Amino acid sequence: MKLLLDTHIWLWSLGEPEKLSQRILRELRNAENELWLSPISTWEAFVLHAKGRIYLDEDLPKWMAEATSRFREALLTHEIALAAHQLAFPHQDPADRFLAATAEVLGLTLVTADERLLGLGKIATLANR
Repeated sequence: MKLLLDTHIWLWSLGEPEKLSQRILRELRNAENELWLSPISTWEAFVLHAKGRIYLDEDLPKWMAEATSRFREALLTHEIALAAHQLAFPHQDPADRFLAATAEVLGLTLVTADERLLGLGKIATLANR
């Protein structure tokens, strides 16, 4: 599978793996799966850090390099921006819209615990349950 991690799933995998279900842990450890991360998630992590909601190493470039090293980078494209705009669901969080659109355009499975992102029709999702 090609898995795009929602921001919270990625952050939990780095520092709080006990919040992940056994199924998600298995899939993240499965060498046959491709793990993808959007720069939107990196940006969200920096925002959460600036707000004091999470702690990141003071050397942000070093932290970013280490935290993203095992993931393929899901580039943000104009096609993804259009898909995010055209998504037919009421969720207004721009980061979540970009992640859902990224999964849709690149044919990735979005791994999330966010109930609002599960079951989005043509967007494949994998629930952290």
